[in-house]
Amino acid sequence: FKTCPGRVLCKVPCSGEKEVDLAVQSAKAAFKIWSQMSGMERCRVMLEAARIIREQREEIATMETINNGKSIFEARVDIDISWQCLEYYAGLAGSLAGEHIQLPGGSFGYTRREPLGVCVGIGAWNYPFQIACWKSGPALACGNAMVFKPSPFTPISVVRLAEIFTEAGVPKGLFNVVQGGAATGQFLCQHPDVAKISFTGSVPTGMKIMEMAAKGIKPVTLELGGKSPLIIFSDADLENAVKGALMANFLTQGEVCCNGTRVFVERKILDAFTKEVVKRTQKIKIGDPLLEDTRMGALINRPHLNRVQGFIKQAKEQGAEVLCGGDLYVPDDPKLKNGYYMRPCVLGNCKDDMVCVKEEIFGPVMAILPFDTEEEVVERANATKFGLAGGVFTRDIQKAHRVVAALKAGMCFINNYNVSPVELPFGGYKSSGFGRENGRAAIEYYSQLKTVCVEMGDVESVF
Repeated sequence: FKTCPGRVLCKVPCSGEKEVDLAVQSAKAAFKIWSQMSGMERCRVMLEAARIIREQREEIATMETINNGKSIFEARVDIDISWQCLEYYAGLAGSLAGEHIQLPGGSFGYTRREPLGVCVGIGAWNYPFQIACWKSGPALACGNAMVFKPSPFTPISVVRLAEIFTEAGVPKGLFNVVQGGAATGQFLCQHPDVAKISFTGSVPTGMKIMEMAAKGIKPVTLELGGKSPLIIFSDADLENAVKGALMANFLTQGEVCCNGTRVFVERKILDAFTKEVVKRTQKIKIGDPLLEDTRMGALINRPHLNRVQGFIKQAKEQGAEVLCGGDLYVPDDPKLKNGYYMRPCVLGNCKDDMVCVKEEIFGPVMAILPFDTEEEVVERANATKFGLAGGVFTRDIQKAHRVVAALKAGMCFINNYNVSPVELPFGGYKSSGFGRENGRAAIEYYSQLKTVCVEMGDVESVF
């Protein structure tokens, strides 16, 4: 692999109905073996997979950078989060248990936590390898098999994950990868032997997946889009708040579902905050994502770049002011001239009813909005169909907790942003989806409870 933006890396055949069925049947056979192993046996295999990922961190990160376009600096963080995820769920695998309940007369009941079967994971193109680990980690820990479909825009790195699981010792076929677009996803969702679907992506696609799953009464986890608020109070540490705003908007070229793209700034510090954010944004190093000092790589593809540019054009037409960036960027290196680069953009003079403030752009575009009171900003922050994340910067810790308690969002940050340790559940409210990735909470979405009631005396009959 070499950096070659705008050029074909490889060609991957799409999986049709036949290939999907083969993958599911293979996973089904592997499930029979894996589900009968003890939690500690599964733990050891998953720890080995984590070790291989950790050992091959640089190679996999490089592959991910070429796969997605993000900086190598960020890709390394993604790979670290990936092996940490597998280690975390390996640790939980041996502790999964039901409970014993004493009943009258010496009778008792107990519960068993059992796997679901063959689970489907459908990933997004912004964090291809990491999302696959976020889904497969709890699924495998609970004793399930998984068939995973990556985005057709980033098909490469998940295949490496499948190889690593095999090297680590999972039964053949336990983690299968199928390639393709909507048709392949449809075959997966409608397959009668699929027990559960976990999807990360857009709201419209999530709605379609939910409809298909409903016909088979299949549980679904949906991690969808966002238009999250980031609230900066005047008593915040300005330097920290500026760094937080950059983290909330420009990671992975702004292609992050939980980004805090509506930046509400208390009017008292609006000018000082805006000036510093613009200054720092203009210094972001754009270019070859494989260079160590690059902090922003290329967007995923030309149609998406055009879409993001269209949002900026519309924002200007509606009265927003481009304070910096927003234009295409052509690196000096001639081999990068066909890359999908743009300068990170900060928009001022924004209003709540503008399209750029209401709709998810999924690019490096920050909208700054002034506010005057806590009550006002909470109401405006919640005035959205989305509810994935929210952030608050303030030195007043009571106010911070009060505000995040009022935010209708599943993932909230206080004096930081876009920190997603695997120990903490991740997921949204409202149109941002339901179910949770990560933390102990994910175990609930990859297992089911069986209740057993044991009578130690004679049956009490009413007949």
